[in-house]
Amino acid sequence: MQQPSAHPSGTFAIGGDLAVNRLGFGAMRITGTGIWGDPADPAEARRVLARLVELGVDLIDTADSYGPYVSEDLIREVLHPYDGLVVATKGGLTRHGPDVWQPVGRPEYLRQCVLMSMRRLGVERIDLWQLHRIDPLVPRDEQFGVMRAMQDEGLIRHLGLSQVTVDDIEAARAIFPVATVQNLYHLARRDSEDVLAYCGANGIGFIPWFPLAAGSLARPGGLLERIAPRLGATHGQVALAWLLRRSAVMLPIPGTGRVDHLEENVAASTVRLGDDDVAALDEAGAAAWAVSARR
Repeated sequence: MQQPSAHPSGTFAIGGDLAVNRLGFGAMRITGTGIWGDPADPAEARRVLARLVELGVDLIDTADSYGPYVSEDLIREVLHPYDGLVVATKGGLTRHGPDVWQPVGRPEYLRQCVLMSMRRLGVERIDLWQLHRIDPLVPRDEQFGVMRAMQDEGLIRHLGLSQVTVDDIEAARAIFPVATVQNLYHLARRDSEDVLAYCGANGIGFIPWFPLAAGSLARPGGLLERIAPRLGATHGQVALAWLLRRSAVMLPIPGTGRVDHLEENVAASTVRLGDDDVAALDEAGAAAWAVSARR
């Protein structure tokens, strides 16, 4: 049996100069329940990280709030010094318990986030640092301003945003080059279509979080159940293959804490959807989202 590889997913140059395979890895799930504390099986989490290199996955997305700190610590333990790997991280969300997330965008706090992520990851410069959320209690230009200052100081190579609007991106671009945008997006969640189109038109990497979700399309008798067996694929693989076809700037980061699930996700890079499949998934996904959005 041939080993799965992320290489067939194609490449994208983050910020125009940081080339990665488009199918990456989200490191949120190598933590405990509620993204809180240590993983239930720390040894398996370490095996997942080590397996990434063998599978050609060279973009890892994490955050200081995952654990908190657990994900960054494990990444350093297993993968440092990151030869050939891009480790992107995020800051600006604080944790007060399982599944509890609170944005804090004060400039001094964001600076602390960057400096401590550098320390935990063991790097002198973060390849890609993303503002996890814009804090509504702090003027966004203040948050963007300290990001630009840290980039100018050489602490960060490229800057990105998460869960933003086109207006937010344009406001940020007035202060620094936006390399990536990370928004909730999948087959059945389409409210960021305008953001995706903007990113595509401007060469900005679009990182869809929660990429494996498919909503009603994955129900018994649904469209995925008709397409996936014909392609010898799982529902999740079809969902990832659709994302990779959707846009050349798309950088899916499916996450898991199990090696077998990681290998299944990476194998999606070789799933080839026909044009009719893509059209059917486009239509069905948009319709499912329209129904969901009206509720």
